[in-house]
Amino acid sequence: MDLRRLEIFAKVAELGSFSRAAEALFLTQPTVSEHVRALEDELGVQLLDRLGRGAQPTPAGRLLLDYAARMLALGREARQAIDRYQGRVSGALVIGGSTIPGEYVLPALVGAFRAKHPEVSVSLLIGSSRDVSLWVEEGRAELGVTGARPSARALHAKAIMSDELVIVVPAEHPWAERKTVSLADVRAEPLVVRERGSGSREALERALGGAGLDLGACRVVGEMGSTQAIKQAVRAGVGVSIISRRAVEDECRARQLAALPIRDLKVDRAFWLVTHRERTRSPLALAFVTFVESHPLVVAS
Repeated sequence: MDLRRLEIFAKVAELGSFSRAAEALFLTQPTVSEHVRALEDELGVQLLDRLGRGAQPTPAGRLLLDYAARMLALGREARQAIDRYQGRVSGALVIGGSTIPGEYVLPALVGAFRAKHPEVSVSLLIGSSRDVSLWVEEGRAELGVTGARPSARALHAKAIMSDELVIVVPAEHPWAERKTVSLADVRAEPLVVRERGSGSREALERALGGAGLDLGACRVVGEMGSTQAIKQAVRAGVGVSIISRRAVEDECRARQLAALPIRDLKVDRAFWLVTHRERTRSPLALAFVTFVESHPLVVAS
């Protein structure tokens, strides 16, 4: 079975389109169609339903996709193993990152890793902690970094960094000149929070639970799907929020926002390095994990 044909089939199934797959693979659409048709002829079964401009895997196609993912991963692993034997680290690595580590921590780590290994390419997928855990579980990402520990038994999680959540207010807010605020102060203010499934939301709910409260005791006026949306809402005066200190460092330096701790509510958490327990890690993934665990940004925290 030709690995290139499997790769093309998997890309069409992933993107749901022959044309988008052709663009992603730098091929013409007729070439993509011909490879898929040849694979179907070889196996004697239809793998994709052609639906107008789209394409969806048939039951046989869904069955093959799991095997295709494993075969393609094994092919990449073999190439990386040979490169490593020859003293090189190369190949493509897909990493998932939840919002805070994905936007404020991993880019610096990926940049430093690529400076050391310029033949490597890294794709960074950003989503909620729940999204990232699912991507690693399904094999879409080889590893991930999340703000909430995954619950799936198939996943292994190791704490690699600490994070502190703080109250964030507009620069002109009366609290901006304070050193701290109390939980009672926070409960009286309109509060903007992250959506369910985010690590920040889980950390906040866990801390409130330790204080004998839940979010229902706060004046929640909005839920946002990203940290960037939270920051914009706070700057616009919608309410205050409790988010990672790492996420507002630039805005605090620019005096657009102010961040301060809640003196009677400790809201902290870890960032978790997430891998699949049963999937063999590629040499490239192993090299990245070793690099991350020894990096000053991680060791210092």
